[in-house]
Amino acid sequence: MQKYMKLVDSYGKLGGKITDLERIRALMGALGDPHKKLKFVHIAGTNGKGSCAEMTAEALRAAGYATGLFTSPYILRYNDRIRVNGEDISDAELNALSEIVDGAVKKLPHYEFSQFEITQAMAFLHFIDRGCDVVVLETGVGGLLDSTNVIPPPLVSVICSISLDHTAILGGTIEKIAAQKAGIIKKGSPCVTAPENPRQAMGAIGRRARLCNSQLVIPDMAELKVESCTPFGCKFSYRGGQYETHMGGYHQIKNALTVIEVINALRGEGYDIPEAALKSGLLAQVPARVQILSREPLVILDGGHNPEGVKALANALAALNCPKRAVIGMLGDKDSETAAEQIAQAAESFICVDGYCPRAREKGELAEILARHGAKAAPSPYSPEETVRREIAALKDGEALVICGSLFLAALFADGKIVSSALENR
Repeated sequence: MQKYMKLVDSYGKLGGKITDLERIRALMGALGDPHKKLKFVHIAGTNGKGSCAEMTAEALRAAGYATGLFTSPYILRYNDRIRVNGEDISDAELNALSEIVDGAVKKLPHYEFSQFEITQAMAFLHFIDRGCDVVVLETGVGGLLDSTNVIPPPLVSVICSISLDHTAILGGTIEKIAAQKAGIIKKGSPCVTAPENPRQAMGAIGRRARLCNSQLVIPDMAELKVESCTPFGCKFSYRGGQYETHMGGYHQIKNALTVIEVINALRGEGYDIPEAALKSGLLAQVPARVQILSREPLVILDGGHNPEGVKALANALAALNCPKRAVIGMLGDKDSETAAEQIAQAAESFICVDGYCPRAREKGELAEILARHGAKAAPSPYSPEETVRREIAALKDGEALVICGSLFLAALFADGKIVSSALENR
């Protein structure tokens, strides 16, 4: 095991109970306050954070800025959540930084840090080491009490799509969740929100923006004209400009509109980001976001794991005029009932899997939930990997396979190796 993973694994996922940001401030202080030496685009939201973060970072990189990107959770390996100019942090860099962070936390024995805080500390030090001009920073959970909120006022705050998720931590209503997410808005710093957020969410965001004297920017849907939108990508016009996304589904158009307004806000802060750089950024691909692993036969991977994310996938699949089979797994602590209702009619059959992570919902139970909502569903007798291999082998001409329901499940297939091997053996 790498030295940095020994450090990370020595802490709990959540750490001690959080009521303020004192703990992360203490850690930052012990490290020389690296967060005060960086400039940020700070992104919160229930869905769309990863896509908006990737698009924004790619646009900045295309414009010539040294760009750091911090995302959560990782998809393929721990390193991919800390990147500079698209390059994952190396094991050697993480090992060196883990020694520095370990020395700092040993001076603070009365704090019970979380794995996320330890990772964030290493990320900030890395971004300084690599001379980042801008860091695109994705929150972990929420915003107000999220450890990333230790940063000073960012260049721009971004609130993506808001829906019910992490309700035990953030609250059981859209308004309460939005209030937590809106906690990243800071005085004098503009805020961009995704379009078409619920009225209750916008009320909470608006109140926070007024309190902080923050200019609130919402994409104008009246300026949008959609030319095409499929799982293979989208083309649209907005405010006279022609744009396209590599990632498919209407939800990615909304993410792209959010990023366009984020780039406009950065331009207002003096950043020179040509239109060509913006268009290049919108073509970014995030693993497991309606990711096309194969076109013939069609194999689609998606990690949407809450009702809104699953609904976005279902809407994207509706644009495909072909029979679809699905391999699906969901986590036991997610709202599988509502998610199943959203996805049940999106495929002709579902085969349910578990065993891909300790939190996975039991596959027989998931099959029963899907069946209650009218789906043809059954548990697989095989591992997720073997299930996908067999489903690919069984695909008929013109059929598509969808692997979905959880980022943890999607992580098994995002590098494409298992699917490629299965296709070769078809």
